[in-house]
This record gives sequence, structure tokens and C-alpha cells, in this order.
Amino acid sequence: MEKHKNSLLIKILQILGSYPNKSFNYKQIAAKLEFNSEELRKQIQKDLQTLERQKKIKQTSRGKFKIVQKTLYIGVIDILNSGNGFAIVDELENDIYIPNHRLNKALHGDMVEVEIIKRKRNKKFEGEVIRILERAKTHFTGIVKMFRNYAFIDPDDIKMYKEIFVSKDNLNGAKDGEKVVVEIFDWPEKVGSPIGKVIKVLGQPGDHEVEIHAILGEYDLPYEFDPEVQAFADNLPKKITSKDIKKRRDMRHITTFTIDPVDAKDFDDALSIRKLDNGRYEIGIHIADVSHYVKPGTILDKEAFSRATSVYLVDRVVPMLPEVLSNELCSLRPYEDKLTFSAVFEMDETGKVYKEWYGRTVTHSDRRFTYEEAQEIIEGANGEFKDDILLLDKIAKRLREQRFKNGAISFERTEVRFKVDDKGNPVEVYFKEGKDSNKLIEEFMLLANRKVAEFVTKRLPPKNKTFVYRVHDDPAPEKLQNLNAIVQKFGYKLNLKSRKSIIKSINKLLQDIQDKPEKNMIETLTIRSMSKAIYTTENRGHYGLAFDYYTHFTSPIRRYPDVMVHRLLQNYLNRKQSPDKDEYEKKCVHSTNMEIQATSAERDSIKYMQTKYIEHYKDVPFEGVITGVTEWGIYVELTANKVEGLVRRTEMRDDYYYYDEDEYAMIGEITGKKYQLGDMVTVKVKSTNPEKKQIDFEMIYDSVEDLKNINMKNNTVSKLPKPKRNFRNKKK
Repeated sequence: MEKHKNSLLIKILQILGSYPNKSFNYKQIAAKLEFNSEELRKQIQKDLQTLERQKKIKQTSRGKFKIVQKTLYIGVIDILNSGNGFAIVDELENDIYIPNHRLNKALHGDMVEVEIIKRKRNKKFEGEVIRILERAKTHFTGIVKMFRNYAFIDPDDIKMYKEIFVSKDNLNGAKDGEKVVVEIFDWPEKVGSPIGKVIKVLGQPGDHEVEIHAILGEYDLPYEFDPEVQAFADNLPKKITSKDIKKRRDMRHITTFTIDPVDAKDFDDALSIRKLDNGRYEIGIHIADVSHYVKPGTILDKEAFSRATSVYLVDRVVPMLPEVLSNELCSLRPYEDKLTFSAVFEMDETGKVYKEWYGRTVTHSDRRFTYEEAQEIIEGANGEFKDDILLLDKIAKRLREQRFKNGAISFERTEVRFKVDDKGNPVEVYFKEGKDSNKLIEEFMLLANRKVAEFVTKRLPPKNKTFVYRVHDDPAPEKLQNLNAIVQKFGYKLNLKSRKSIIKSINKLLQDIQDKPEKNMIETLTIRSMSKAIYTTENRGHYGLAFDYYTHFTSPIRRYPDVMVHRLLQNYLNRKQSPDKDEYEKKCVHSTNMEIQATSAERDSIKYMQTKYIEHYKDVPFEGVITGVTEWGIYVELTANKVEGLVRRTEMRDDYYYYDEDEYAMIGEITGKKYQLGDMVTVKVKSTNPEKKQIDFEMIYDSVEDLKNINMKNNTVSKLPKPKRNFRNKKK
């Protein structure tokens, strides 16, 4: 009878669900079910009351019922260290908290459908994953834990809250304790762990090469080319023929040079300069013509598209193209003729553009400068092409000044770099500083990218043509409000009244925090409050740069979208029809996704190196700034080397601490002592785990009184009452 009752409940829900905007009484439902007996009709009446109590249906008028429609939201899952998560939903002001038991097999980064099951105070929600729409990833790295006839893989990714089951037949020769790449291929409904197979055995954990390859494997990024791709690249013609030159503008006679990092191997851009008879200057921005060698549909093109970007790890580059292209054929090396794609401008010293020309060229670099060499000339040293470099620097500064006047935002993050020994171990941390020579190149690349996008969109036929843009949308208002709430605690303020006032106050904020302990933290929070830049065929402008038109034209050796832009530009210069927009949009989405993967791998490699570096400094006191506060502890960034680690709440033994979300603070229940964002603290390294890229700090207390306080409470802290308020987890 119970089974029958359950099936009847389901049938009633199915009927009401088929007519979500209509109401039915029990007689109408009985008619739909073709039930004639009085007993069954009475059962329908009882079931309707049951469903109403369960809030699955509601009574719209006496005796008439309608289904309660669930509101489902689509979002992306962000897993916390605790194993719980949040669903990030664009249309909601606050993220939806998802406890672990309601994740329903959703993993970090997955796109899911979520139902809100609880509405809390302050517009905050708790929900449940109803359906997984798209897996963010299926490849994970981890360490094999062997049992008799099977194994579990303990994932490196701390956001992966389940071990992965692998049967003996799917181990691919992996042994206990080895690091592997595993692919999840199934996760049955009533099985506690996902099921996978080992697709690559990397080696012993802790070995430098193994760990770097594990980072690439984690994001499914290749680190070597298939033999067929390499052979195709090796067989490309090495010489430039007279036939090639005849099709191009010959600019080999004009002074041309490159300015790049000291350790660069691929030089994909060069500048040329000459004075014109009218007193103005012809300045050429010359980019390696990768599209000459990488033809659509070839195995080389398919591989370049698949990778979509070069990956810059701390100790190596994983190139988009084989080295015969990236370091030889397409690299604008000094004293060699090269095939290039150029943007040539007639300009004056103020940076005003009078004429512009775009097309294929052949160029010859007269000199390779490092940034340091060019900087010495800018600062007064003598050197080759001094007058040219000083003029370009002058124009670049005017372009930069005009850009900020138009509303660009001044993001200049500190970049962490490492010096490594011959075994790949970090021996020194230093910071990359952007000086005038860096900014010189940056401004001319920005000019080319902006002008190419504007030229194609506005001046070349046909109208409404397919093109690839690099867009950066305006930030969401609620994110700016959250940022403002945080920075106000440090004495700063954003003016959110208008677009112009927002940009002006953000730039003032970024200027005011220079040389302040909270600089790096506020810069990070400000960047996180911005929208993410993406590739798309829909032009929406670039908020951060304050450009109405913007693309990526200047780095085709390392970015596939630039190759697409070169092809499209030449297509329109040849007066050909616009290609299919949908196809290019799919390529844009793929390129954006691969850029995100590469950026994540780069960050992981930095974190890995930081962990390896700092493990040699245990018990050394470091000054740091609190960069994050969560229910499980406080994150501290060391001011000396930008290494970030966690002081766990359970290790803060001088009091019982609770997390106050409104204050962004950890507060002692008895002493009232408060640790909040931006506070300076002294810590030492407690433990490190390079394989999982985890660093734990412990607090060094400031005074004898603090130490006495700890000793006095050592026997009582564990017995302290829990705080009365119930504070939920907060994402870092």
C-alpha cells in the first residue's frame, strides 16, 4: 500500500507539473488519472493535503491546487578548504552557500543548477545542487594509495574533497606512493567516490620535474609536442624567398630594434622609427607573421589552437608553438630578415596619429635590447639608438598620460620571480618591477591593439564583420560596494556615483596604498572586484584600459587569438567576405578557457616555489599582513617575499576565536583581541607541504604579557564556550 501511495503522489505531481499555471481540484485530477472509484478519489484528497504540507503544492482557492515551481539558478561551484562550497550566480548579489552534503557530487569549478532551500538574514542563502551541467575538469594529479585489488588517489588539489577510486586494471602500472595523473570517467549515484583511471605515471612526489609536470597535468596542459607536429614544424621552409618579399612592404632599411626581458628567447615584436620630411615620425610596430607559417587546417594549426596559449611557469615556458617557430622562424632576432605583420603610424611627439597603415612586411632588427639596457639609456646612459629610444619613451609617456586621462585604471601588481639552482630549487625571491622601458613597449603594443580593432571595425568593409575582440566589462556594482566596505576599514573610500568617479577614486586608491602594508592585499581585492577580460566576437570595449575598441594583435607566437586577428585583418584587406561568426565565437570561448587554465597553472607553480623556498626558514620570525580572514583561520602574506600561509584558528591558543564576518575579523571570545584584514602580525613557519602547495604559519606573540596570557589559559581554552552567534563560512 505504501508503494502505491508513493506512486500516486508522483502521478499527482506530474499532472500539476504538466500544467504549472493551472489549478485543479481532486475530481479534475481523478479525471486526468481516469480514476472512477470513490476510494481512489478519497486517496487523492489525502495526497493533496500531504503535498500541501510538504510545500510541493499550494491551494489557490478552496479545494483547488497548483504546483509550487522551484526557482533554479545556474552558477559555478567554488569549493572551500573545509569541503563546503558556494555557488557563484551572476544575477544574485550574494553567493549561495552549499554545505558538503548538498553538493551532490559537484566539484570545484563545475557549472551547476542550484535550488535555494533556506533564506537567511542579510539576503544570504543556503542551497543544494540539483544538477551538474558541465564538469570543469576531469583530470587530477595525486598520490597512489594501494590496497589489495584497488587503489585510491589522494588528490593534490586541496579543493578536491574526495579521493578517487581506481581499480587494479586501471592503474596503468602505477605503484604505491607514486604521483600520477588520473582521469575521472564515472561517479555512480550511490558510490561515495568518483571512479577514475591512471593516464600517466609522473614519478616520485617531491622531485622537481615530477611536481612541475603534475601542475601541467592538473590542468590538462601538454608539455611536449607529438612527433607528427614536431616533424611538420621542422619541415617548414627556413629561407625567405624573393617571392615572399615581393608580396610585402619592404622596411628592412628603417632603423628597427627589439626590447625584451633579459632571458627572453622569442622576440615577437619590434619597433621601427624614422623622421619624415614634414617633421613628424613614422613609427612601425612589427609583429612576427606567424600566420604565414601556421596555415588553417594543418596539424600545426590544430595543435596551436588546442593549446591556445603559451604557459609561463616559474622555471620554464611551455610554448604554444614548437621552438623552431617560437625561437627561430618567427622570432625577430637581430641581424636577420623576418616576415612580419605591421601597424605603421605617422605621429608627432605628442602621440597624435595622423596616418595609419596595416599589412604584411619584411623587416630587419638592427639591435636586441634588454629592458635593463633600454632603461639605462632612458636614465641618461649613452648607447646605440639613444635618440630613437628617448623619443619613443617621450611619446609613450604622452600616450600613457592620455590613456589615464580618458579613464584607464592603473593596475601595477607586484610580480614574484625566483632564482633557481641547477636542480630547479629556488634560492632567491625577487620582484619584477615595471620601469619606463617596460612601459614604453607596453604603450606601443596597446596603441597597435587599439588601432587595429578600430580600423577593422570602423573602416574596412563589410559592415558587421566577424572579428576577435579582447573585452573587459564594467564591474558588477555589488562587487564594488563590497570592495568599498573593505577599504573603508583602512581609511580609504571609493566614490561609486558614476563611472567616471569610480575610475578616478580607484586610481586614487591604488596610488594612496603605495608603500603601505596593505598594498598587495588591496590591489588583489581590487582586481578581484573587476570583471574578467575575455575573447569574444562581440565588441563591448575594455573598461580597464578605457578603450572603445581593443583586440590582441601583438603576440601571435604565444596567443592563438592574435593569429586569428592576423588572418581576419588580412582577409578584410583582401576585400573578402566575413567568415562565420559562430565558428569564431567558439574559438574565442576556447581561447578564454585555455588562458584561465594557463593562468591557474602559473599561479600554482609560483605557490609551489614559494612553499619550497620558505620551508628552509622554519622558526625564523617574519613580519606579515593579514590578507584574508575565514572561519578556519587567518591568511598572512609575508612582506619580505610575498609568501602567503594560513594561521589556523585551532592553533591560536591564547583564546577561543570566532569569525566575525561583518568585521572581516577573528575575535577572541574572552580577551576581545581582534585580528582583521590589513593588520600587521609576526609569524613563523610551522609546516609546509610543497606537493599540496600548503604553508601553515603560527603566531609569534608580541609581548611577555601575551605569553603569560597563553600559559594562564592553556588549561582553559579548550573548555571555553562556543560563541552564541552562528557565523557562516566566508570565501577568501
